[in-house]
Amino acid sequence: MPNATSVFAPQRLSLVTAGLIVALAVSGCTQLRGRQGYVVDPVLTAAIAPGVDNRESVEKTLGRPTFVGQFSDNEYYYVSRETRQLAFANPRPVSQQVLRVRFDPAGNVVAVDKTGLELVSKISPEGDKTPTLGRHRSFFDDIFGNIGAVGAAGMGGNTGGNTGP
Repeated sequence: MPNATSVFAPQRLSLVTAGLIVALAVSGCTQLRGRQGYVVDPVLTAAIAPGVDNRESVEKTLGRPTFVGQFSDNEYYYVSRETRQLAFANPRPVSQQVLRVRFDPAGNVVAVDKTGLELVSKISPEGDKTPTLGRHRSFFDDIFGNIGAVGAAGMGGNTGGNTGP
């Protein structure tokens, strides 16, 4: 009579192999999470009030801004973004918050605005070729297209005018 462990050994080996393959496949498809920029604390951001706070109190409460306004230093921006990506794919934004704190010339808070993911634009480049208006020329047209065209008029020959006596 054959041994019971020797009959089930090939089946057990194939199950272990299949389990390892599934584990490797699933581990390659894991989702990576990323956080960029300012770490938002809802209590601290809600504490900033127009007419009460000034530039110094905002910096003490929220820290230094992510960036200051481009045309005026009377705007502070705090940017926070959370992204997700699968294994080797490009990361995609899941949530974003931009907190804009505006100051008057004296440095007092005038307004606090919050925006989210609704302002994120997805830009899809056109690949390796930029579409242009005009003629579509091939590689050989670009190289050989000007042969005979450069200097054709006025080469010392007859220009179509009066040829003389």
